[in-house]
Amino acid sequence: MTEEKIITWLPACNTHDVPVNGGVCVKYHDQQIALFHFSRRGEWYATQNECPHRKQMALSRGMIGSQEGEPKVACPFHKKTFSLVDGHCINDEDECSLTTYPVKVENDMVYIGFTEENGRDTEGILA
Repeated sequence: MTEEKIITWLPACNTHDVPVNGGVCVKYHDQQIALFHFSRRGEWYATQNECPHRKQMALSRGMIGSQEGEPKVACPFHKKTFSLVDGHCINDEDECSLTTYPVKVENDMVYIGFTEENGRDTEGILA
């Protein structure tokens, strides 16, 4: 028997608020979420904004690209690269991984999904 996760979808921003092939930081209570529009792939991704390498809030300003078909983000300070799909560190297996969040787009509004695993409090609105 598999356990079904309940996702609470919170509005993050309008699609035009995120740069093409770039990212923005979305603050939700005490969390910072990096939201990426990978337009070359027609995809959206969200991860924690903190780079686990040096604990800096910088990933939303990182460069996105692909490595062997896998979408990734590189920290703008240290160039550590992380999968946008599952958060694992691509260029150093011993590094920490990122928390990732589901994303959906409806009527030009971008939503980030929170579960009990990836979000502490799902009350309120992202701003």
